[in-house]
Amino acid sequence: MICSGTSLRQVQAIADAIEEGMRKKGIKCHHMEGYRTGRWILMDYSDMVIHIFYQETREFYDLERLWGDASSIIFDSV
Repeated sequence: MICSGTSLRQVQAIADAIEEGMRKKGIKCHHMEGYRTGRWILMDYSDMVIHIFYQETREFYDLERLWGDASSIIFDSV
């Protein structure tokens, strides 16, 4: 999953909300990187990897281009 926030704090808040929601479902994050800087947080849930970017960082790395062959699933905010 790839998503982004418009501030470093918002990126961290997205990661916090994902971690809390997954924990409530009994799913543990196996590894997390980048939380302290908040520019690109990677959350590894084994079957699912979540990339949370600061918007400018997302545009720079453009992972969507690298994964262009993969099918997209759009998630609406809750």
